[in-house]
Amino acid sequence: MSYDRYVAICKPLQYPVLMRGRVCNIMSVAAWFWSSVQALTCSLYILLLPYCKSNVMNHYMCDYPALVQLSCSDNSAFEKTTYFGNFMVLLLPISVILASYIAILLQVLGAHSSERSHKALGTCLSHLCVVGIFYVAALLTYMTPASTYSAQKAMVNTVFFTILPAMTNPFIYSLRNRDVLAALRKLFAKYTLRQ
Repeated sequence: MSYDRYVAICKPLQYPVLMRGRVCNIMSVAAWFWSSVQALTCSLYILLLPYCKSNVMNHYMCDYPALVQLSCSDNSAFEKTTYFGNFMVLLLPISVILASYIAILLQVLGAHSSERSHKALGTCLSHLCVVGIFYVAALLTYMTPASTYSAQKAMVNTVFFTILPAMTNPFIYSLRNRDVLAALRKLFAKYTLRQ
């Protein structure tokens, strides 16, 4: 989405060429492929781990850092491998997203039309909020060393990158709809008049 918005705002005349179907398909396949490779690597490694500790996991979802904590083997090689994989799955995309939005911000600041700038920033801010919540929580969960792993922190972070973005997405994007805003204002006015 960030690349799409970058092209739409910074290179609007080249949009049909830069965002043709083949480019979108390549970006989608690359993201799905690398994420699948990362998930398969983690799953296969965890299946082969010997477990000698308690079989009770202090987590509400079967996440690989929690499973690795239950293992009684040396997992340093796995940790290094997952750091590389997580770099590709988390840090590389967030870098592209931030670079796109920095380019958009620079373009908007240089624009003379304040209405166009306001509209472009409004479009990007909603996406950046949801992406920020997701990536910060995911980075805190998957890019911390195993020695500093805390089940309580992992559970809170997991809520932030699995549930919160899905809950806030419709709310954030619907607030940009004029009809929804008008209905919310009407509801708010009605509620405040009762009190």
